[in-house]
This record gives sequence, C-alpha cells and structure tokens, in this order.
Amino acid sequence: MSPAKPILILLAVALLCPGLPCFIPGTLSASGGPNHGEVRLLFAGDILLSRGVELQLSHNLQAFVRALRPAFSTADLVVSNLEGAVGSPDDCHSSETKPCFPIRTEFIPLLKEAGFRAISLANNHSGDLGAAARQTTRRMLAASGILPLTYDDSPQFIRFKDLTFALIALPLTPGRDEPAVDIPDTVLRQKLRMARNLADMVVVYVHWGSEFLDWSDKRQRHAARWLIQNGADLIVGHHPHMIQKPESIDGKAVFFSLGNLVFDQKYPSTREGLLADCRIQEGIATFSAFSTRTPPGSTLPIFGDLDADSGKVLSGCAFRLRPPLEVGGITIRPVSSTQGERPSGFLLEGNQGGGAVWKTRHARIVSIEKMQRPASQSPSPPARSDSGAEHPGEYLFTLERHFSPLDREQGLRPCVYETRPDGLAPVWRGSALAWPLVDAAFLPGNREVLCALHRGDSFLAPHPQSKDTRVAAYRWKGFGFSGIHDEEVIMSCREFLQ
Repeated sequence: MSPAKPILILLAVALLCPGLPCFIPGTLSASGGPNHGEVRLLFAGDILLSRGVELQLSHNLQAFVRALRPAFSTADLVVSNLEGAVGSPDDCHSSETKPCFPIRTEFIPLLKEAGFRAISLANNHSGDLGAAARQTTRRMLAASGILPLTYDDSPQFIRFKDLTFALIALPLTPGRDEPAVDIPDTVLRQKLRMARNLADMVVVYVHWGSEFLDWSDKRQRHAARWLIQNGADLIVGHHPHMIQKPESIDGKAVFFSLGNLVFDQKYPSTREGLLADCRIQEGIATFSAFSTRTPPGSTLPIFGDLDADSGKVLSGCAFRLRPPLEVGGITIRPVSSTQGERPSGFLLEGNQGGGAVWKTRHARIVSIEKMQRPASQSPSPPARSDSGAEHPGEYLFTLERHFSPLDREQGLRPCVYETRPDGLAPVWRGSALAWPLVDAAFLPGNREVLCALHRGDSFLAPHPQSKDTRVAAYRWKGFGFSGIHDEEVIMSCREFLQ
C-alpha cells in the first residue's frame, strides 16, 4: 500500500470584502486521495490510551502505529473517538461509578503517526480531568496535525479536491461536566442547516446509546431519523463498546455503533469492532464495513475482511452528493481559517469561472441558506452563472450574532446579502424581526416564506431567560421582511421549526 498523502491545514488569507461585517467553525484541506479520483473516508469507534492500553504501549510505543497505519494508509480521512484527556491521574475527578482515563502526553503524536486526521472529543470522558485538561488535549491534537472535533466547533469542514465534507461531533450522552444534547434541539438544527448548505456531504459522528448493548435503542432510532430529516447524509455512532449493526434509515447509512477500535475491555464482544468505509467516486457515495478483532493478551486490533452482513444493508444506501450552494451565479464554499495552533473557524469563498473571486472575513454565522425574492416583486437585473443561466432575485440569507442597541444583547440577527463577482454586498440587517429571535429558516420547498421561532418576550419588555416561544412567518418586501398572517402558513412554519 502506498503511503497516504499528507493532509495540510489550509492557512486561508482573509481578504476584505466591501462593507461586510463578515463570517465562523473549522476546515482541514487535502490535495486528494491516493486512489485516482476516489475520496475515501474511514470512521472507527472508541480509542482508549489509559489502563491496559497504556501498559502495553509503555513497553513499545510504536506498536500502536504498526498495528493501525497499514489499514489507514489508503484513506484520505480517518476519524475516531478518543476516550479521556491529557493529564495526570492525580487530576482525575473522583467518582465511585465512573472510571477516569488520563492520557500521557507522548501518546498524542502516535495518533497522527497511525493515520488519524480527526479525533472526536464529544464524549462523556473528555472532561474526566476537568475543563483545562480538555483544552490541553484539544491543543495537543491540533499541534500534532489532527483536527479536534467538538460540538461547540461543529460543523467542521474538510475539503478534498473539489468536494467539501461537513463533520458534526455530537454528544448525546452526558459527561462529568457537560450536559448531553437533547433532540430535537434548535442549535443542532442550525448546525445541520449550515452544514448541508455549505457541504457536499454531512457526517454526524455521534456518542450515544447504552454501554454493552448490542442493539440500537428507541432513543437512538428517534435521533437518527431526526438527524436525517435535518440534513445528515451519514451517521456514525460510538459509546456502547459493542457493535450495533448498521441499518438503512430513509435511505441513509446509520452505523449505530462501531464498537471498540483500541480498548482493554475483557468481554469477547467488546474486542470486536467495525470500520465504516465511505468512498466517493464521480459524485456518488457508497458504503461498506470492515471487521476488526483484538486478540487475547493485546489491546491492539487486527483488521479483517469486509463484513458481509453489513454490506447487504449498506448496498442500498448509495447516493449522489448534493450540488454546491450557488447564489446569483456565484458558488459559495467554506474555507479554513487558523488561529495559533488550531483551526479556528471558516471563511466564505466565492467561486466563478472555475476559480475563487473573493473571500470574506470572519463573522459569527449560525445559519446560512439561499433566499428568493417573491415573484410578485419587480426583479432587478438578473445575475448570470458561468453557464449563462439567469438567477433573478436570489440572495444569501444568514443568521449572525451581533450586538444591537435595541435590546442591548449579543443576539441572533437576520442578514441579507447580494452575491457579486467582487464580494458580498449587504442588502439588509435587522435586529430580530418582530420579537427576539431563536431561529429562522425558509420553509422547505418555498424560499419566499421565512419561518421564525421567537422568544416569548419583546423588545419593549426584554426577558432573555424566557422559555416561552412563538412562531411567525415573513416575506421579503425588498428592504426588510413583512409579516404573513395566513394561519395555514404559520401552522406549516410551526411544524417545521418545533
């Protein structure tokens, strides 16, 4: 097997765009995979670098690399879940019921040597040694050339050739010092919306389920359907430490649990695992799974053959990647940004004629999508794409976090931009429509109707801690939005957002 081509962290240069208060979350970039036009993504389950694994590695550090690198060398991206945090056992938060997994600093570079390009910290053990140790782990991964995946920084965007992949690291199990995300969730819905609008494919890498259960439970299945409905193209699970068979849900591949990759648990079923294998060729994603087995007396796996049972299910999950976001004849892509030792977010890049024509600066984007001017409004001169097709009345709609003197909050603000060859031109930015805003998105199948989820308070009597909400509908009126009072439309918005 030929060595994997190095994945480079793209150091994007932020160019000024006229008048734009501009754009956020992270990107890893690569020149392409070793398989002549094919992009290959591998996802593994849980990794432990403490207890018995630490004991084995203390005798031979390179055994870890030798065991894993041959299987990973033909992949463009390898992702796994790391249980624990860098630090001393003395820093462990004491608990009689929960084990603590401290990781020695010299083990982190081994992950890069073995072939990992992204590691999830969105799990119930990343806080074992406290918040400071979690940040240390994150910094050390980034310094080693590995993209740390956290929920707060999701989605992370990874680009290979002309394809962009979005990764969302999702903790659905609570940790020592962080709560789990509950589904449905507005913030998660916004992350998925931004991911599906900016990426060709959205992967949710999720910590969920019950430990030592070899079948998916009701909560996992409910979560999987909700994630797919909101934009997930592939779901890969971990945490049970046992294989839970993959399934096809609404035509999408769901690996409920890959089991363990590197661990020291003794039950025979915890010594078996799967590798989720995704290959993209000519815009089509296909899926399969390879088996792994940890032999007695070792904590390192041996890689096996294709898993036939999984293959039967996954053969029906192939799909064509979504086209890139194009607004007013400009194709919009996320581009990485860095700050210090770690990716800090992304910029937006406008492409026309096969090349980049502008890049934005940062802004605190929460959601992004295309909007359409109502057909009843008189159109401005239509924009044209490279093919000469007209795009009348298309705008870029974003939700961004800005301070406003109206409510004196750093809150969500709806923004409208026109896309031009020389950059994004601000058209309108409001405070939050009629009431303080929780979320806003265009009704599926109707880019003229903006559905908004508001807080129950008002600008005249603000109460940011209010748990009450209300739903409203709006239509673009050329400068700002006007309310829609059709009860049927409002009901459709309520079903969409809640």
